[in-house]
Amino acid sequence: MRSDASSVVKGLFLIFASICAWYFGYLFAEIIPEDHLSSAVYRIQSIGEKPVIKAPPPKRQKCDHWTACPPDTYAYRLLSGGGKDNFAKICFEDELLIGEKKGNVARGINIAIVNYNTGKVTQTQYFDMYEGDNSGPMTAFIKNAPERSLLLMVTHDDGSTRLKNDAKSAIEALGSKEIQNMRFRSSWVFLAAKGFQLPDYLQREKINHSDNAKNRYSGWPAEIQIEGCIPRKPS
Repeated sequence: MRSDASSVVKGLFLIFASICAWYFGYLFAEIIPEDHLSSAVYRIQSIGEKPVIKAPPPKRQKCDHWTACPPDTYAYRLLSGGGKDNFAKICFEDELLIGEKKGNVARGINIAIVNYNTGKVTQTQYFDMYEGDNSGPMTAFIKNAPERSLLLMVTHDDGSTRLKNDAKSAIEALGSKEIQNMRFRSSWVFLAAKGFQLPDYLQREKINHSDNAKNRYSGWPAEIQIEGCIPRKPS
């Protein structure tokens, strides 16, 4: 009899304990918000795990350079046009001098003139070399650039069809080695200095000719670019 009574007592105790556990669990869930409970569980699970160190996002550099230019230099980036819809761009000291957003880029040769002493743009102009007689006006524009100026030139679409020898000679006098090699729709970029010398190590010119077997776009070669850091005092 004692054994039966003891079994009944134990059974009742287990039932009572289960009811109490359920009730306190219910109260616990109602009192503590779910998000706090989830955070607590996550913290418990994270004990012993190695901390994850996140690298800070890379800092954007002037003219989208990969690395920063020294403080005593000017950052530049020249990008030719690519195809019909990818317009040329000229960036100097993180300022867009010529580009689609500025509304001052067009077919032909696009030129920006920058005051070397101040780093400020003084003039921008584009010269259509497919239609019209714009080679002469471009020659005058280049020759009238003030001394101690930087001249930044990029092509969009075609820059050669109506490019005459006087304009080629004016650009060649500034140090271009490729202007005489310009062909129909060649992608071309050029950095020049008037009245002073740029260091030899600077990337100053690049050209890419149209080739139907290799063109990235239908009838056009791929765009090309140069970039670098110009010392504020010529070497």
